[in-house]
Amino acid sequence: MSHVHFPLRLLAESDRPREKLLQSGRSVLTDVELLALLINTGTPRYSALDIARKLLSDCQNNLVQLGSLGIVELTAYEGIGSAKAVLLSAALELGRRRGLGVGDSRQPITGSKDAFAHFFPHFEDLPHEEFWCAYLNTANRPIRTVRISQGGLNGTVADVRIILRHALECRSSGILLAHNHPSGALKPSEADVRLTRKIKEAAEWMDIKVLDHIVLADRSYYSFADEGSVL
Repeated sequence: MSHVHFPLRLLAESDRPREKLLQSGRSVLTDVELLALLINTGTPRYSALDIARKLLSDCQNNLVQLGSLGIVELTAYEGIGSAKAVLLSAALELGRRRGLGVGDSRQPITGSKDAFAHFFPHFEDLPHEEFWCAYLNTANRPIRTVRISQGGLNGTVADVRIILRHALECRSSGILLAHNHPSGALKPSEADVRLTRKIKEAAEWMDIKVLDHIVLADRSYYSFADEGSVL
């Protein structure tokens, strides 16, 4: 933060984030200004805008990356104590859950692009692996979307019996599988391939079809169905 610091009180009223929001609505504010509103107060050296600008800059101005920061990482910034870090973390989680509500629509899932859009809000910002299933009716509309397991940075274990139990409970005719690779690697591992084959074969005994397995990495995905791998 080597630039000259101007306290917010010295800015024109129309340039202050709070006043801008009140006068023109939240949509006109930049990401830095919205973040500054949450930070609220600065320090003797830096305004809330300075702190927000530094924080976003360190995250390459990427809100997804910002949302992955934990309390310890946030409090490393001058002017952000534990109370502010908790507030920021809560606000970012609300934003993630808002996206989750959109992703859980009842629109039919007709291909890998739809499947990715449905699952992405569940995996956004996750620093660890999780395995999820979406259970579909005969019209390919989601009946239920369930987190099956949660693991560490490099893997998670999915129990086939739990996956099929949910399928029977909601009387689904199709299952979509999904898990993430926090490392950013899109290619499924041999363990991913074996698990997909195992779930597919077990589901066939119950006349339930595994429609796809989506591997998410950052904002991209790999589709077992599209690639003709196992499915």
